[in-house]
Amino acid sequence: MGVFVLSLMLRAASCPVWELPLQVESLVINPRPQSRDGVHQLFSNLPPNAPEVLLIGIKGCQKNTMRWLKEDVFSKQFNNQHRVKKPYYRRKTYLCYQLKLLNGPTLDKGCFQNKKRRHAEIRFIDKIRSMRLDPAESYEITCYLTWSPCPSCARELVEFINHHHHDHPRLRLRIFTSRLYCHWRKKHQEGLQLLCKSNVPVDVMKLPEFTDCWRNFVDEERPFEEWENLEQYSNSISQRLERILRSWNVNVLTDDFRNLQLGSPSPSSSASDSR
Repeated sequence: MGVFVLSLMLRAASCPVWELPLQVESLVINPRPQSRDGVHQLFSNLPPNAPEVLLIGIKGCQKNTMRWLKEDVFSKQFNNQHRVKKPYYRRKTYLCYQLKLLNGPTLDKGCFQNKKRRHAEIRFIDKIRSMRLDPAESYEITCYLTWSPCPSCARELVEFINHHHHDHPRLRLRIFTSRLYCHWRKKHQEGLQLLCKSNVPVDVMKLPEFTDCWRNFVDEERPFEEWENLEQYSNSISQRLERILRSWNVNVLTDDFRNLQLGSPSPSSSASDSR
């Protein structure tokens, strides 16, 4: 069974996790306590200041952050086929994230789903902000999404990273998506372009990413079994994303021409004129 390191904070001093004693910071527990007694047993190896320790995870993460995905949920929601086959079902938004020290261990991971008017991406941003990361450390976050971000969430992610870089320049975010959401709409294309030009790389999940997501959020012991045509679908979606990002470069060039008051090059002239 997988284990994870819980974030711990001192209630009295509001002390972040990196200031805790080593034996507290490195506490590793069963992520699924079965009873209230089981929860109390988790504190058996805490240091003498245990009464002042606030555990943010067990009760909180069960309410806000799902630590695991069921196999059938993963297989249906992360499936990258172009159309849902019978029996039909709704493909929802799931966001699985891993927060690591740069080239170091995993500090936190979880999974969010859209909830009422708060998309999974916004709930993810709220969670990372609440963790009060140490500005002296370097972090990297990998997000696995069933659907690429909508335009609004793309802007929120960019704002989060830009704002964070003022006080925390050592945070890197990378997004992998199983499918592109409304990729034919210009606003959604612009959202993807905004992320990439704001140093938030967006890429399409392929077999290594599906395998890593399965291992970290579904079953770390049983190997991932790919569905039919997984790689074919991934390559097709990846090519579509490349075209969207390539069109951004063309649009930027066209805007530069307009700014110089040269006018945008017509298709006929650009195709025929050469040196």
